This record gives sequence, structure tokens and C-alpha cells, in this order.
Amino acid sequence: MTHKGEGTRELQEWSAQEQDAGERIDKFVTESLEEDVSRSQVQLWIKDGHVKVNGKEVKPNYKIAPGDNIELDMPEPAAVEIVPEDIPLEVVYEDADVIVINKPRGLVVHPAPGHASGTVVNALMYHCKDLSGINGELRPGIVHRIDKDTSGLIMAAKNDKAHASLAKQLKDHTVTRKYVAIVHGNISHDHGTIDAPIGRDAGDRKMFAVTEKNSKHAVTHFLVMERFGDYTTVELKLETGRTHQIRVHMKFIGHPIVGDPMYGRNKGITMNGQALHAALLGFVHPRSGEYLEFEAPIPGDMAEVLHRIRSR
Repeated sequence: MTHKGEGTRELQEWSAQEQDAGERIDKFVTESLEEDVSRSQVQLWIKDGHVKVNGKEVKPNYKIAPGDNIELDMPEPAAVEIVPEDIPLEVVYEDADVIVINKPRGLVVHPAPGHASGTVVNALMYHCKDLSGINGELRPGIVHRIDKDTSGLIMAAKNDKAHASLAKQLKDHTVTRKYVAIVHGNISHDHGTIDAPIGRDAGDRKMFAVTEKNSKHAVTHFLVMERFGDYTTVELKLETGRTHQIRVHMKFIGHPIVGDPMYGRNKGITMNGQALHAALLGFVHPRSGEYLEFEAPIPGDMAEVLHRIRSR
């Protein structure tokens, strides 16, 4: 569970399970974080009192017991210089308020502690010069994100007013987001809706799963585009935007995404990263009130996979 405290501080909370018994608190917290944070950094947070177990401060070597309530009051990042970098960007749309880019597979959206370079944010800072500051120093302009190994359209805000408008549209589920994916297996239904809550996987806290425990409502709509027997191409529309939502939902219905290193299958045709592309993005412009919609064709590596499948 994650929620915002004052400013940009994040309060994160977990409930220890039976399988966590005896694990060190520093290891538990490090593996539970979505962000790539080092164990030494987590140890410093524990020593500084930012981690509490059942409301009390502990030492980094504290051994977890089932049922422990673990809280992390993640401090605001120390002053970090995020350097503008001349990383090529495919700009689909840009004005004084918003920029929409087609992110290539393999590019991380924003920096994390200890990894302050080579991201979309670094590229945007070089390209735009002006970005909103609502999400703090490490995520200027970033309203939403897609996974490193997912390609496709994302939007960023150039000022705080635009950021607030776009963030509200995301919260209200009025942003149109459609993805194209190549999945394993033959999906028999032409279309359908996956309405299944998503939370952390009890067996691996870096992963997510469909679960009723400590989970959030998640809805994905799918439409079959093409069938190949062992594979299916689908269009997926997000109603909610949970971490790894499409990847988890497709695995849940028995059709994991081709190339997915966490939720996929290591057999058949594969690729470097999941065959998932954010193909369409639509939103109301924060200044003009006009509805804008953009599309980006699937990248070359996905097109190559489709060619190989059709040639079988």
C-alpha cells in the first residue's frame, strides 16, 4: 500500500506473511520497493527512523514475524542533479503545456535513487527545458509511465497546471489508453473484460498478481485482432492503471505476453522485452479543452515477431 504524505513524501505499508518469517527487515523493504533502491540506502533509512515495525523503530537486522505491520516513511530525495542528456526522442506532439513521445523499448521513464541518467526525464530536460515540478526532483513532468520494456506513447506536462489537469483525468479514468500485445495461446473469445484486483505476489514481492489481499481494483478490456493458433494479437484498453496491470491480467487468463521476462513463458517465439506497445493515447488538452488523440505503430521488433509467427 502506498499513499502520499506531505509534499512528495511517500508512506508505504506492508503486512508480513508466513513466508516472510525470519527475514531481515532491510532485505524485506529493499525487495518490496517498486523502485530500484539499494539495500545500503534502505539500511540508512532504517537507522534514521524512517522504517517502523508495529509502530516502533527497529535495527536493520530485525527479523520479521508473520503479521508484522511494516511502514516506510520514504524521505524526500536529497538534492540530486538530474542532468539533461541528448537522448533522441520521437516527439509525436508538443506545445507549451504538453509533450507526447513514442518511447522505445528499453528506455526507463524516470530516474531512481542511484540511477540518475539515461532516462526519458533526462531526455525531456534536454529537449524541453521546462517541465512541471509536482512529482519532485526525480520525476519532473512525468504524469504516468510505462514499463522499461514496453514501448509506446506517454505524455508529460510542461507546467504544474497542465500536470494537475492530466493527473485528474488519469484518476477519473477519462484518458484513453490502448495497447497492442502479442500473447501466447489462442484466445477463444473475440472480446472481453478482465476485472480482477491486483496486489503484490505473496511469493515474490517484486512481482504482482491477481489477489484479494492488499490489492487494488483493476480492469482491462481486450479485443482480439488476429489469431495464429499458438499466438494471438490483441488490443487492450486500460480502465485502471495498476503496476504491470496488462502483464498480470494476461497471465491470469492463461495468455501471458510474448517475451515478458517476469510473467511470460520461456518457450516458443520470444523477444527482448515484452511484446507490448502503448499504441493509442487520448486526453483533453489542459488549456484548450480539446480532446486530442495520438497513435503510434508497433515497433520493428514486434513487427518482426509478427512476421515470424505468420510465416510459421
